[in-house]
Parts: sequence; structure tokens; C-alpha cells
Amino acid sequence: MYKNNIILCVIPARGGSKGLPGKNVREIMGKPLISYSIEQANESRYIDRIIVSTDDKEISEIAKQSGGEILFRRPDELASDESGIIDVLLHAIEWMEKKEEYSFDILVLLHVTTPLRCVEDIDNSIEMLVNKKADNVFSVTEAHKNPYFNMIEINKDGAAKLVKKGNFVTRQAAPLVYDMNASVYVWWKNKLKEKKSHFMGKSYGYIMPKERSIDIDDYFDFMIAELFLKKTVSIGNKTGDINAKKE
Repeated sequence: MYKNNIILCVIPARGGSKGLPGKNVREIMGKPLISYSIEQANESRYIDRIIVSTDDKEISEIAKQSGGEILFRRPDELASDESGIIDVLLHAIEWMEKKEEYSFDILVLLHVTTPLRCVEDIDNSIEMLVNKKADNVFSVTEAHKNPYFNMIEINKDGAAKLVKKGNFVTRQAAPLVYDMNASVYVWWKNKLKEKKSHFMGKSYGYIMPKERSIDIDDYFDFMIAELFLKKTVSIGNKTGDINAKKE
């Protein structure tokens, strides 16, 4: 709870990953990938309950062992490649309200694929939502490419043009842009139910460094994340706590 607001964390983890089969339970540094997000949520100062939305039995078992609640099996129509995450969250909200009769104010989404976030990233995002009076907050990191400088579109005839207009001779001179890093999302529950979107009238970005923003989509990403986790352990920090500080 933060400032009298009850907080529910939803961790979605379907079984049918194609980029890296078995990704959500694949071991990284001797621990299933999903366990990192569940443990981080459990260490949060503010999160009151943690539920895992999955369609997979193996994921369910590992999630329970790691400290997550499994209250339902995610419907097949919400577990395909085409399923949108907002619909998954709305399903979880409806279940908690109707089946569990659980009343809460804030919803936190943690994706399994970003294990390098730290607990402070979660708690800082919650604080930002409440203290900034935002509609929602999502984590971002400085973009490697800049649409004002070095990102292009290619027309059907092969001609190239800059994505955004700009006459900047260096990347540093171009407006600073950010990537959504798929790590932490926080909404007021009622705003999410009403708007059903990541982008609202008053959305805020919580800035995270690149080394905590690795999003595992395929085997290459997995290897990079593992390298950073090994580095964290070798220098004596808590796993997932690289540069763990207020942003």
C-alpha cells in the first residue's frame, strides 16, 4: 500500500513463446526467468498482492513456488500471439473484483522478460504515479537510435527518408527520445478500465538505465541478460540490482 492506495501486481506469462521456446521458465543464473519478477514484486514496499496470469501448468507451478498467486487459468483466446496485454489485464481485474471480491486502487504490470529491473524501479514508478497525479506511468530508457537523426523509412520505390523532419548534424543535437523498455507499468485501476490504453492524457515515463532495460525476446537477448546478471553477482550486489538507486 502507498498513501492508502491498495496495489495489485499482475505478472503475465503465457506458455507459447516462439522467439525463445519455454522462455518464461528457462533458467538464467540457476533460477527460472519468471522467479525474478515475482521476487522483485515481493520485495516491493508497496505491492499488496501478486498474481500470475498464465495458461501453462509448468509456469503455474514455478510461479507458486516463487511466491506468486495462481487464481485462474488464462483463457486460450487471451494466450495467443495476437492477444493484447491490455485485454489480459482487464481479465485479471474483472476476476479479482468479481471472483475474489478484492478492491484495489493501483495496478502494476511486470513483464517476465525484463529481469534486470530493481525493486526501486517498481517503487519509484508507484510513487511517481501518486505524487505526480499521473494517469499512468511506464518505464523507458534512452533510445539507441533517434528518429530526428538516424531512423529512416524506405518507400516502395526504395527511396529513403527520415522518420521525423530535422536538420541536425549530430545525434546529440537532436531532441532526446526514449524507448519503452517493457519493464514496469503502473495504472490507476479505474483509468485503465476506462481508457484501455498505455497512453493517456497524463502519462509519465520513468527513466531507467540501459543496463537494467534488457528485454528478452530471443536467445541473443537471453545471453546478454545472463552476462549482466553474472556481472552483478561477481561484484557482490543483489541479483537485478545494478545501479539500484532513485532516478
